[in-house]
Amino acid sequence: MINITLPDGAVRQYESGVTALDIAKSISEGLARKVLAAQVNGEVWDASRPIQQDAQLKLLTWNDTDGQMTFWHSSAHLMAEAVESVFPGVKFWVGPALESPKGFYYDMDLGDRKMTEEDLATLEKKMHELSKQGNAYVRKEMPKQEALNYFSGKGDEYKLDLLANLADGEITFYSQGNFTDLCRGPHIPHTGLIKAIKLTSIAGAYWKGDEKNKQLTRVYGVSFPSQKELDEHLTMLEEAKKRDHRKLGKELGIFTMDDDVGPGLPLWLPNGTVIIEELEKLAKETELAAGYKRVVTPHIAKESMYLTSGHLPYYADSMFPAMEMDGEKYYLKAMNCPHHHKIFDAEPKSYKDLPLRLAEYGTCYRYEQSGELFGLMRVRCLHMNDAHIYCTKEQFAQEFKAVNEMYLKYFKIFGIEKYVMRLSLHDPAKLGQKYINEPELWLETEELVRQVLIDTKVPFVEVKGEGAFYGPKIDVQIWSAIGREFTLATNQVDFAQGRRFKLSFTNQQNQPEVPLIIHRAPLGTHERFIGFLLEHYAGRFPLWLAPVQVKVLPISDKFLPYAREVETRLKQADIRAEVDDRNEKIGKKIRDTELMRVPYMLVVGEKEMNEQQVAVRRQGKGDAGALAVDDFIRAAVLEIKERKSE
Repeated sequence: MINITLPDGAVRQYESGVTALDIAKSISEGLARKVLAAQVNGEVWDASRPIQQDAQLKLLTWNDTDGQMTFWHSSAHLMAEAVESVFPGVKFWVGPALESPKGFYYDMDLGDRKMTEEDLATLEKKMHELSKQGNAYVRKEMPKQEALNYFSGKGDEYKLDLLANLADGEITFYSQGNFTDLCRGPHIPHTGLIKAIKLTSIAGAYWKGDEKNKQLTRVYGVSFPSQKELDEHLTMLEEAKKRDHRKLGKELGIFTMDDDVGPGLPLWLPNGTVIIEELEKLAKETELAAGYKRVVTPHIAKESMYLTSGHLPYYADSMFPAMEMDGEKYYLKAMNCPHHHKIFDAEPKSYKDLPLRLAEYGTCYRYEQSGELFGLMRVRCLHMNDAHIYCTKEQFAQEFKAVNEMYLKYFKIFGIEKYVMRLSLHDPAKLGQKYINEPELWLETEELVRQVLIDTKVPFVEVKGEGAFYGPKIDVQIWSAIGREFTLATNQVDFAQGRRFKLSFTNQQNQPEVPLIIHRAPLGTHERFIGFLLEHYAGRFPLWLAPVQVKVLPISDKFLPYAREVETRLKQADIRAEVDDRNEKIGKKIRDTELMRVPYMLVVGEKEMNEQQVAVRRQGKGDAGALAVDDFIRAAVLEIKERKSE
C-alpha cells in the first residue's frame, strides 16, 4: 500500500500502481469526469499514469491553469491527427499549449503544399469527428534507439533533431487514435473531453526560430470543454480587437513607431506624454508620502560595473552590445539597480539611515529579439517606475509589506479588481548557471518573502525557476476589464548585490553589516502600463488621466469668443481643455469628440453665453444638463484631485 496525501492534508491508502483517475473515482464519479491531469509531488502527470510510491497529489480540472494547459496541449495533438489525415506525409516540429493567448499551436512541414483558411474549416470538422471517438491518450516510454529507428523510418528530420538532445529514460511517445508523436506530455485522459474547437489562424514560423532555417506552417487554435465557454472566449477576443492598444494608440495620438528610429523604440506623442506625466505625478506623490528620495542616473555605464553586479554574464543576452570609448567598454543601461547601489555607497551609512528608499523613473534599454517586439508590451526602450530599498533584515518584512500595500492602492485607483502575486523561486538544478550559487541564502530569502505574503493575506502562487538571478521575486499578474491577463510589475528581494558592491552600514553594535535590498516597480514601465490602460479602459481614460479632459463645442462661430472664454477659465483651473473651432455642425463635433474619448463636452450657444453656463455632455452617457461654468469647474477639479475612476 502507498500513502496519497491530498491538498487538504488528508492521507488515503491505495495499492501501488493506482492512478490519479482511480483516486478521483474513489472520491466521486462526478469529480472523476472533471479530472484532466494530476500534480504528483509538484510535477504534472497524466491522470492515467500509475503512481508507484507515496505521493502528494492534486487533481487538476479546468479550473486549474495546469489543467487548461494539459487540455490545450492534448488539443494540439488532436489537431495534428486531423492534419495528418488531410495532408498525408506532413512532418511535425512542436505543438505547445499557450497561456497567452489562450490555446495551442503546432508547427509543421507540409512540403510543397499550402494550407488555406478553407482548410481550417475542414480540419475543425475532422477534429470534432476524432474527438467524438473518445480515444485515450496513451503514454509509452521508449528506448532511444527504438525512437531513432521509428523516426528514421519516416524520414522525419525534425523529431530526429529533438531526439539528439535526449537520453535513454527521457523519451516518451504519446498516441491517440491513429496519431503517434514524440512528446513528454502530459495529456488528458481521452479526446472526448474536447467538446468545442476553433482553429484561429495560419502563420509562418522558422524552424527553431532561426530565419536561416526552413519556414514551417504554424496553425493556431483554441478549445474548451463546452461550446458556451468557446463562444464566450471568442466574444472576448472580438472585444480585445477593439481594445488593442496599438489600434487605440494610433487613433488617440498616444504613441507612434518609426522605422528610422528603430523597432521597439516608441515615440510618445503629446497625448501620450500627458499620460506619462500624470502617472509620474501619481508615483512621485505616493513615494514622497512613503519616504522615498528621488535620484537620477546616466543611461550608460562601464562594463566593470555590470561585471560587479553580475548582469554580465547572467543578463548579457538582454543587453545591447558594448560601445568602445577611450579603451573602455560601455553598455546602455538595462537596469537601474547598479547605479542606485553606487548612490547608496557614495556616503557612509549607519543603521539610523535605514531604510533608505531611492526612487527613479529610469530609462532602460533591453535588447528584445525582433520577433518578440509587440507594440508597447515588448519594447527596447522603457521607462521604469523603479526604486530600491536598502534595509536591515529586521526591517525587511515591514518594507516588503509596504510595497505590496502600494500595489493595492494603485489597483484601487485604476479599477483593477482581479490580481495575483506570483512568487518566483530559483531552480536548485541551475545554481551557478542561471542563478547565483548561494543555496542557503536562496531558501532563507524565499521563506522571508513567502511569510510576508501569508501574513498580509495577499493572493499568491509559487512558480519554480522564474526568480531573478540574484534572488526571489514577485511578479504581479493583473486582469483587465475584459479578463485579459497582464504582467504588470515586479517586487524583488536581493541578497547578492549588496555583497557584490561591498555595500555596508554600521549597525547598532558599531559593526559593518550588508543591507538587504528590495527592487520594486509598482507601476512597471510607462510602455507596458499605458498599453494595459489603453485596453483596460478601451481608450476611455478617467478624467484625471485623459490627455484632453474637456472639449468646448460652440454651436456656431458666433459663439466662438465665449467658447474661448470658457477654455481660458478651465485652463486657469489646470483643466486640460480645447475648443473645437471647426466650421462644422454641432452634431459632427459631438460625434468626433466621442470618438476621441474626451471625458467631457461643453456645448455653448446663445442661452449658455447669456447665462454664463455650459451644456454638459459626459463621454458615453450623453446630456448631463446645464451648469454654471464655475460649478462645472469645481466639480471637475474635485474629480481630478480624487483621481476617480469614473
